[in-house]
Amino acid sequence: MGDTGLMSTSFSPTTSAPTAPSGLTEPDTERVRNLRKMKLLAVSLLLVAAMIYLFTRWLEHRDGQDVAAWVGYVRAAAEAGMVGALADWFAVTALFKHPLGIPIPHTALIPRKKDEIGEQLGGFIEENFMTPEVIEERAISVDLPGRVSNWLADPAHADRVNAEASRAIALLAEMLGDEDIEKFIQACLKWAAEPMWAPPAGRILEQLVDEDRLEPVIQLLCDRAHDWALGSQDLIDRVVDRDGPAWTPRFVNNLVGDKIYRELTEFTYKVRDDPQHELRLAMNEFVRTFSDDLQNDEAMIAKFEEIKKELLGRDEVTGAASTAWQAGKAVIEQMLEDPQSTLRTSLSEGAIRLAVRIRDDQPLQDKMNTWVARAARHVAENYSTEIISVITDTVRGWDAAETSRKLELQVGRDLQFIRINGTVVGSLAGLAIYTVSVLLFH
Repeated sequence: MGDTGLMSTSFSPTTSAPTAPSGLTEPDTERVRNLRKMKLLAVSLLLVAAMIYLFTRWLEHRDGQDVAAWVGYVRAAAEAGMVGALADWFAVTALFKHPLGIPIPHTALIPRKKDEIGEQLGGFIEENFMTPEVIEERAISVDLPGRVSNWLADPAHADRVNAEASRAIALLAEMLGDEDIEKFIQACLKWAAEPMWAPPAGRILEQLVDEDRLEPVIQLLCDRAHDWALGSQDLIDRVVDRDGPAWTPRFVNNLVGDKIYRELTEFTYKVRDDPQHELRLAMNEFVRTFSDDLQNDEAMIAKFEEIKKELLGRDEVTGAASTAWQAGKAVIEQMLEDPQSTLRTSLSEGAIRLAVRIRDDQPLQDKMNTWVARAARHVAENYSTEIISVITDTVRGWDAAETSRKLELQVGRDLQFIRINGTVVGSLAGLAIYTVSVLLFH
């Protein structure tokens, strides 16, 4: 078989065997070894046929008319075997290089037509394997949701799910650089500051008041106000002593402080326990008025928007968001390192629960299979050319000699059987032709 610089075919059994180039992978090295053996076998058969032919010719020359009858049969078989071996050697060699280095037309087919072969291979795959019908049928037959859900739901794979989920999150966190996240946060804050906040905020407050959703908040404020009032005795006494008339006796200040304390605690108690208290109603009314101003009062809207811009524009806001991301990222990374962390176990348990649900819900599996099939068909209809270009562009980028070498390593051993068969079949054909000619003309 012909070579591409990697190996060379010789008709001499004493010629040194081809050597594999450096950098070959272990499978390639094994292919080189097998190819070498098959080439040696093919050459050996050719040499055997040549020696038999020369021997029979010597017998014919020595004995002349008295030569044995069998000699002619053997000579014809050996001669045809050599012709068959040489013809098939030429055919096989012509695929990969010019036989004997002679630029005979229509030889070295693979190096010359490398790009065309890539185009034809890509077209063949696109026409026969990347059609929407074939891809859709294959996507349905694979039953991807069923297989994935069965694998994930298997308790034996829980550790693997845990590890893969954590690895995916770690990879995502690694891909998200701190600088990129900070820019994203700044962009989000800028985007959030563009629309007006006042009217939407006013509508939300108005709806909360109408649906009585602010009552728990007001109740909480009243509870905290009464708790504060109960502990305000010392504060009231200090204020009265400091701001009261200097000439009043201390016991008078104490009486005034006690009076204020009792009135304050009683007032806050009434406000806390009476949902219809005037102060609570006034608070609701204040919120309602405020919500209306946010929607309709231009001065209030302008003031609210100014506060929003000042707040979101402060470096402390952006810095706090970035710091929160860095702290959160550190916590996530620390939790991902621990196989028993809440994050990792929650992720794996969630994946398993979802898988069990899909596994046990055949209608859901059928629906998901439909989604997969539709997605596969969409890819085949719109992106098959781009996918096939991976093959054509890759082949086009290969070096011609390297391409020939790769292909010879892949199929060369099998092609040597063509040479072997050519020798054997040629011998049998020559014997048959000679036999028929003897029967017809003797």
